[in-house]
Amino acid sequence: MLRRLYDWVLSWAHSRYGTAALAGLSFMESSFFPVPPDVLQIALSIERPNRSFYYAFVSVVASVAGALLGWFIGFALWDMVGPWFVPHIISQANMDKVDVFFQEWGFWALFAAALTPIPFKAFTITAGIAQMSIPIFLIASFIGRSTRFFAVALLIYLFGPKIKSWIDRYFGPLSILFLILLFLGVYCIKYVL
Repeated sequence: MLRRLYDWVLSWAHSRYGTAALAGLSFMESSFFPVPPDVLQIALSIERPNRSFYYAFVSVVASVAGALLGWFIGFALWDMVGPWFVPHIISQANMDKVDVFFQEWGFWALFAAALTPIPFKAFTITAGIAQMSIPIFLIASFIGRSTRFFAVALLIYLFGPKIKSWIDRYFGPLSILFLILLFLGVYCIKYVL
């Protein structure tokens, strides 16, 4: 089923509604949809490399708006949708891990989810459940999503279609490495200096 969704998302790349589909996908993925918008952003950007940064901008704006929906789901609707969401979208064990991680790290947890392949929707909803401050929530979401989507746009703009397989293969490990280096930097600033 996930493969069919993935193929369906890619089919929008050759449609005149590709940009609207990217906005919709970016919005939905931040709160409930399982396929990340990077797939469509990459396909659209490879078709038109000179519009790579525009597609990144669309992804960021729609994704942060969708993140607000995720926050609202957690804040106002969790008692109603939680019993359906947990077994169908994310397991209870993973949701518990997200909750513990989120309570301890807050801003950094949300930033990490916005930047990496970690399911962002689980963190946006958990932020609502935890009643995270909206300004902090928006800052973490915006910085993380901007870094992620504009990095993809820059790579495609600079290297064209040949970078696609490299991004597909190494995006996860590279984003996790970046996150580790970032946390090490924060740790050194906070405890060493």
